[in-house]
Amino acid sequence: MTHPDYLPRLGLALMLFLAACQSESLPVVTGLILDLDADLDLTVENDDRIVGWRNQVPDSPVQWFVPQEKGREVPGSGRPSIRRQVGTIDGHDTVVFRQQELVNDHESAFDALATGAGYTWFSVMAVYEQRVGLEDVNSFFGNLRNGGNYEGIWGNFTDDNTVWIGSRNGITFGRFDANNPKLLGSKLEIGPYYVVAGRMTSGSGRVPIEVFVNEPEVIDTVLFPVNPDADASRMAIGQERDAIEHPGVESFDGEITRFLIFERPLPDEELDQVMAFLRQRYGIRGR
Repeated sequence: MTHPDYLPRLGLALMLFLAACQSESLPVVTGLILDLDADLDLTVENDDRIVGWRNQVPDSPVQWFVPQEKGREVPGSGRPSIRRQVGTIDGHDTVVFRQQELVNDHESAFDALATGAGYTWFSVMAVYEQRVGLEDVNSFFGNLRNGGNYEGIWGNFTDDNTVWIGSRNGITFGRFDANNPKLLGSKLEIGPYYVVAGRMTSGSGRVPIEVFVNEPEVIDTVLFPVNPDADASRMAIGQERDAIEHPGVESFDGEITRFLIFERPLPDEELDQVMAFLRQRYGIRGR
């Protein structure tokens, strides 16, 4: 039987426990279709090689991301690795990509992002020195369609680790033009972790795309002509697409600790809330 004197302490302990649980939860979930968390649901082989990363959004049509080995000369070379309990991000795990990728096989789950729904995505990440592939195209995610004009959305680094992002509407191939804009963010230092984010307004016609690093202030913006008939493809993490003809050539070198996609443009207040949550959870300072 519990002694009455313990009840206030038990109540306080319960409140603290519930508060701690709440602090671990995203402050915004409406429209969330992808939440990859390196602390959760990673399937690992050979001690550190990742063969599966599960989405934490239970009702999303997208669940598992797996390595793409097609086109690779060395079996297993497409698998990223896990770094465990990294002190500089408050003891969280992180996924290391060295020109590797994880791909989800759903062809259409992310199509609406560039065709009118709009989007907001966040990546908690660090960069390494980039190896030379296609000049200034070192991609950390994307759902570009193979062939044609490569419509979809993507996030990248230049060879000197300056963030750049964009959407492609499939009207022209150009690199870069009005249909394939390149928005420049900040140059990231090797070592620290950052919260990088992108947002595109919903609707038709010409809509803004914006890029952010660590803070909710817009670093660069451009008007993007939405094509409702654009047809993107599978989502890849660590590369710009499911690039089976030259895997790894346009991939980035670095780490991703958390990756979120919302199928809507978050208003400023919600974007600020999510970015603040990610900075606090992973011990990241602002700019």
